[in-house]
Amino acid sequence: PEALLDYQTRLKDLAVDTGVPITYGQFSRRSSDDTWRSYLALADETAQAGGRMFIQTHSRALNLVLSFETQMPYDKLPVWRDIRQLPLAEQAAALRDPDMRRKLIGAANQQADDGGKGIGPEARAANYDYLYVMDSGMPPYRTVAELAKEMRKDPTEVVMDLALEKDMKQFFLQPIANENQEHALELMRHPRTVVTFSDSGAHVSQIMDSSLQTHLLGYWVREKQAFMLEDAVRQLTFVPASFWGMNNRGLLREGYAADVVVFDPDRIAPMLPELVYDLPAGARRLKQKSAGIAATVVNGEVLMRNNEHTGALPGQLIRGPLAAK
Repeated sequence: PEALLDYQTRLKDLAVDTGVPITYGQFSRRSSDDTWRSYLALADETAQAGGRMFIQTHSRALNLVLSFETQMPYDKLPVWRDIRQLPLAEQAAALRDPDMRRKLIGAANQQADDGGKGIGPEARAANYDYLYVMDSGMPPYRTVAELAKEMRKDPTEVVMDLALEKDMKQFFLQPIANENQEHALELMRHPRTVVTFSDSGAHVSQIMDSSLQTHLLGYWVREKQAFMLEDAVRQLTFVPASFWGMNNRGLLREGYAADVVVFDPDRIAPMLPELVYDLPAGARRLKQKSAGIAATVVNGEVLMRNNEHTGALPGQLIRGPLAAK
């Protein structure tokens, strides 16, 4: 507690003494206490002291997107490690082999639950109550534990069978933060949070953050009616523009940058991700498109139309005030 208080005091002092806005990401976690709420209070205290502080948060759980094409919870287990180094077709053959299947299930079931802890974007040990089958772009998702109980199968066997049914392309979601959606909602509703999160290209084959905005509009606005549409749009436009000091963006107003997203509120939703190999040297990344977006306009030109790039490149690098000096 003392170390946390010291850290938070230094953050507040930095914002107040320098006049520079301070920002950080914040989640709740099932593996920890309610420390996240103290950071909401910190942002309020900083504002009362004359500083600026805003918190970046997710509109849903922070999920690892797992598949046999990328990573799985079993990859470090000795029996599994040998299999996972094989081409995907040979992995599928191994999953179908009765003797090998028994060995793989046995090894997986001896894996200790790490309580959701881990390093960065690496897969955690398989806790099937917190491993979800991703069969659509938005929840509800069913857990592997639920399906195993219904099918009267071992959970690891369910994972293998689902993967085989989808030619080893089945995605599974393993939440590592914001598992409690009531907490996620509380974070989003705080006046000093903004729905945005990205590590600027890190772990692009393991985590998919580009659907936060469409998830907010499709799930929290349309499905759950937790926000009015206009409030959600404001959270995705004017609020982040204001936080980042972009004073000519975020509103449809004469003289502002003509950056506009044209969408259907009855249809907007994230689609299922796909794995593509279009990075340098053929490296892989997760790609996720959206349903219900007719066009994306940047600087007055249509950049995207119905999920396809028009060929236009109207965007420009936005530099901060220090870089402009």
